[in-house]
Amino acid sequence: MSFSKKDNQIFFNPIRRGILNHEMIAAGDKVAVGLSGGKDSTSLFYFLDQIAKQNRLGFSFELVPISMDLGFEDFDISPLREFVADLGYELEVIPTDIAKIVFDIRAEKSPCSLCAKLRRGILYRRAAELGCQKVALGHHLDDAIETYLMNFLFHGKMNSFEPKSYLSKTGVTLIRPMIYVEEKSIIRYVEREDLPVIFNPCPVDKQTKREEIKELVTNLSKTYPDIRQKFIMGIEQGTAADFWTKSHI
Repeated sequence: MSFSKKDNQIFFNPIRRGILNHEMIAAGDKVAVGLSGGKDSTSLFYFLDQIAKQNRLGFSFELVPISMDLGFEDFDISPLREFVADLGYELEVIPTDIAKIVFDIRAEKSPCSLCAKLRRGILYRRAAELGCQKVALGHHLDDAIETYLMNFLFHGKMNSFEPKSYLSKTGVTLIRPMIYVEEKSIIRYVEREDLPVIFNPCPVDKQTKREEIKELVTNLSKTYPDIRQKFIMGIEQGTAADFWTKSHI
C-alpha cells in the first residue's frame, strides 16, 4: 500500500523527520522492533515496514519483529503472528516468567518499573543475539511529554527519554521513530486500518500514575492546543545532556 497525502503529513513525514534528525537508522541496519501487541508498537512496525518497502529513506534496512510471552494466561498472541506474517515476516516470540516474578515472587506494589526493566533487558539481549544494530520501540510524542511531566512531578527532574540511545551492555542502539507522532493520530489510524490490538491481561493496566499524567496532558492541551508542537521544538533544541534520561540496560 502507499501512504495518502494526509498519511504522509501525519505519519511518514514526522517519522522520517525523527529518524533523520536523530540519525536513528543507517543503510544496511538490522532493526529489531519490540512488539507488545498494543496499538503503538503494532503501528510502528507497520509504518517502518511500509517505509522500508517503499524505500522512503533513500536506503535499505531490515526489520526483525520480536515479542515476548510474559506468562499471563489470557494472552493470545496469534493475531500478532498473523499480522506480521501477512507483511512477510516471522514473529520471534520469547517465553518468559515476568508475570510470575513481578506479581507472585516479588509481589510488587508498583510493578510497572520492574516489568519494563525485565522486558527491555530480554528484548535488547535477544536483538543483539540476532545481529541487530538497533532496537525500535513504539513510544510517541505523548509518551515523551508524559515522561517529562512524571519525572518533574514525582522526581524533581526536568527530562524525558532519549529519541536515540546507545546501550553499552548489549551493544545495540535504542531508537524511538514515532517521537514526533501524536497518540490521537495513531488511535485513528489503527481504527481506520483495523490493525490488530491484543487484549492486555496485566492486572494494573490503565491504573497507573501514567494514566493520571495522560489526563493532565489532555486537559493542558485544551487550554494550550499547541503544547505538543512546542514540545517537539524542545526536543529539537534540547541538545543539553541533562534534558534526556539515559538508558543503561
